[in-house]
Amino acid sequence: MAQRQTLTAYAAKVIGSREQAEDIVQDAWLALAAQQAGSEVRDPAGYLRTIVRNLAIDRLRQRMRESRLLGGDIEGAARSVADDSRTPEQATSAKRDLACVLRVLRSLPDRQRVAIEMHRFGEYKLREIAEHLGISRSLAHLLISDGITACTLRCGIERQAR
Repeated sequence: MAQRQTLTAYAAKVIGSREQAEDIVQDAWLALAAQQAGSEVRDPAGYLRTIVRNLAIDRLRQRMRESRLLGGDIEGAARSVADDSRTPEQATSAKRDLACVLRVLRSLPDRQRVAIEMHRFGEYKLREIAEHLGISRSLAHLLISDGITACTLRCGIERQAR
């Protein structure tokens, strides 16, 4: 309970929604409780933070999959999701998040941006991305992972500064 607010704020930075962050923290707590029943966790606070991070990233991935179902148009799909928000504040927040992610994607090196777009929006496999870019699979994975982390961190920092 002592970590609840900190973990909720952390998840909200990653996912962009306080409500979803609270759900993620609750799910993380349940996962920790289940883990502790089977074995001892040396650093419960650190483990809980890791669970929260992983669940938040999973939720972001789910959003990306849903946007792909809207036709693969990254900007159009995200605008559509933003326009379906329940309140004007949520719509504004979603549009700011979208603008932030698009800014970060545009600022990334071309090879990294292409790798992310192929993987997240084109549903290409790492092997296919690596072949297209003439790089190893592990480098393709690293480019995608680092790029998504950059989007998450930069957009979270921008959101905090407002």
